[in-house]
Amino acid sequence: MKTKKIILFASGSGSNVENIANYFKLRKDVTICCVLTNKSDAKVIERCNRLEINALFFNRQAFAKSDFILNLLRSLEPDLIVLAGFLWKIPEAITNAFPNQIINIHPALLPKYGGKGMYGMNVHNAIKEAKETETGITIHYVNAHYDEGAIIQQVKTVVNPKDSAEDIASKVHVLEYEFFPKVIDELLSKQ
Repeated sequence: MKTKKIILFASGSGSNVENIANYFKLRKDVTICCVLTNKSDAKVIERCNRLEINALFFNRQAFAKSDFILNLLRSLEPDLIVLAGFLWKIPEAITNAFPNQIINIHPALLPKYGGKGMYGMNVHNAIKEAKETETGITIHYVNAHYDEGAIIQQVKTVVNPKDSAEDIASKVHVLEYEFFPKVIDELLSKQ
């Protein structure tokens, strides 16, 4: 049986990275090749050290103005590339090289509250401000445009009028931790 390879991209604390790593840690058929981050001080690097996962920091030049990251990805031959809290737009050269192999999780029900600058608390604050009665997560394929790739799965949660933006974030995190690894697993099993 061929081992399925995942590459993760993250920009922040890496809580989704750790959750995904824990989900697959006892699996012999799935491996996390590495975690790539665009922030040299991202907390995800500390998590990777603790989890014994290779982590690599890169700058904008390596990512968007050269083929360094593209060539690295090609050399690692991933079955799936997972954006787990990664904030930069993926260059078209990479989305073209890995069609339907790059997925992202968005902390809202797309197409609402998507696009440039709509991440993390920006999304939850907007949902609170708009007095939405529900929110959730959207797991989708990545294409050349922010949050416009084909939707793989959406999961909803109720937003109560008294919920703060932090309460909304907590509800969304619960959904992320439960469903993101399962969707990754399902996608890998179809390859």
